[in-house]
Amino acid sequence: MIDDILDDAELRMMGAVHSLEHDLSGYRTGRASTGLVERLTVEMYGTEMKLNQMAAISTPEPQQIAIRPYDASSVSAVERAIMKSDLGMMPNSDGKIIRLNIPPLTEERRRELTRQVHKRVEEAKIAVRNVRRDAINDIRALQTDKKISEDDSHGAQDKLQKLTDKYVEDIEHHGKAKEAEIMEV
Repeated sequence: MIDDILDDAELRMMGAVHSLEHDLSGYRTGRASTGLVERLTVEMYGTEMKLNQMAAISTPEPQQIAIRPYDASSVSAVERAIMKSDLGMMPNSDGKIIRLNIPPLTEERRRELTRQVHKRVEEAKIAVRNVRRDAINDIRALQTDKKISEDDSHGAQDKLQKLTDKYVEDIEHHGKAKEAEIMEV
């Protein structure tokens, strides 16, 4: 029973970390990253598809993203999706490959991005703490129902706190790494 609660809590905490990693990959730094565009939705043939499902995305140069749609007729649809997005970049196309040149970030924009990263890191920490709270409530309910002893309850809560500390530290590590990447000129 306790192990099930702890396993579930750990899975949910891992999910919060993975969600943070996924979100942070979309933050634009001074370098090109496929994470900037792979989640863009492209409307084609009346349906919407993720860009990474319909094109090969690479970074041939540190300041450039290359997008090669599998279907050459979808180049214009991909260009439209990029222009409609909040990336603020103009696509350059030769009819087969779309290139996005990543402009260098201004100091003000870097600071704004680090604030956004910090906010997202705090949200992830809150998610982990909410998981801890739910698990503690479950453990206390077991104790109240006399299914576990008070010692087992305290032991489980200690393990849960260690898990929480581990994932909060992991989240802080990801946040600091991303902030350093953004501030790197």
